[in-house]
Amino acid sequence: MAILELKSVTKKFGGLTAVDSVDLTVEENQICALIGPNGAGKTTVFNMITGAYQVSSGEVLFNGENLKGKKPHEIVEKGIARTFQNIRLFKSATVLENVMTGFHCKTKTGMFNVLYNYPRCRREEQETREKSLEILRFLGLEGVRDLEARTIPYGHQRLLEIGRALATSPKLLLLDEPAAGMNSQEKHELVQTIRKIRDTYHLAVLLVEHDMELVMGISENITVINFGRRIANGTAEEIQHNNDVIEAYLGRSDEE
Repeated sequence: MAILELKSVTKKFGGLTAVDSVDLTVEENQICALIGPNGAGKTTVFNMITGAYQVSSGEVLFNGENLKGKKPHEIVEKGIARTFQNIRLFKSATVLENVMTGFHCKTKTGMFNVLYNYPRCRREEQETREKSLEILRFLGLEGVRDLEARTIPYGHQRLLEIGRALATSPKLLLLDEPAAGMNSQEKHELVQTIRKIRDTYHLAVLLVEHDMELVMGISENITVINFGRRIANGTAEEIQHNNDVIEAYLGRSDEE
């Protein structure tokens, strides 16, 4: 069953068409990838899914519901979470505090209760702390929980951003360049972590990634776009042997 469907989704900025009639489907508990050369429109697609951009035409359906007009925080509440190509942590907050902020959309305590430190507020704060620690243990980050986010290794910061996204209890996790800046060992561990996240939290994953070895090794379905248009969709093997994809990445030979 499809959890996410993009139907002829188009995004225009004035006279520029950044994404042109793109179709994309992600099934429940599936790991999928959206790939393409630089400037192909991949992050623009992510921004439309998450409400940062409104679609110019077409439909973004999540569990069959059209997300048109929904604001980013409303889309998070419905079950879509994302990470960013450029890490967006609260650098001066601790690792634990960063994950706790992810639970904000799920908490019920209002500002009045917080100000007066009511028992309900204290209980919810403790529950949030315990759940955040569970996520840090899951990601192997519990040992750095009290350190400021800016002081931990880059690979750990990437994991921390994923942990904060998991705190929103997503049904679909969007990962934008999750392996950027990682070494080969960290990339290998990331692949295992993404699979473990899918299997443990029973969610779907859609990732944008330039590392083709990682993409081909983890993705169950791949969509390729170039100049804003979808040029291919299929398994890793099908994509690797698709002439349109090869041409998009390598260019067309002048020799016949």
